[in-house]
Amino acid sequence: TLVHGEKTLMGQFQIRRGAVIPVHSHPHEQTGIMLSGKLRFTVEGEVIDIESGDSWCLPGGVEHSAEALEDCVVIEVFSPVREDYLP
Repeated sequence: TLVHGEKTLMGQFQIRRGAVIPVHSHPHEQTGIMLSGKLRFTVEGEVIDIESGDSWCLPGGVEHSAEALEDCVVIEVFSPVREDYLP
């Protein structure tokens, strides 16, 4: 976690090539920007490749998964705060 307030949480995440984040959903809106690397998102069945400089916004409650095609560094913001990401 980089920082959090009353309504948002921002974190920087490193995802290693080949890592898979399984299909899941959460009530939090999720926005992010890819600082480096390449990630394949699957959002409600639609496949989207995200590369360095790309950003995204996923509404809460949407099923999604990801696979790191390269080593990645991302910054993501969640609203409301994800309690499970607090230090």
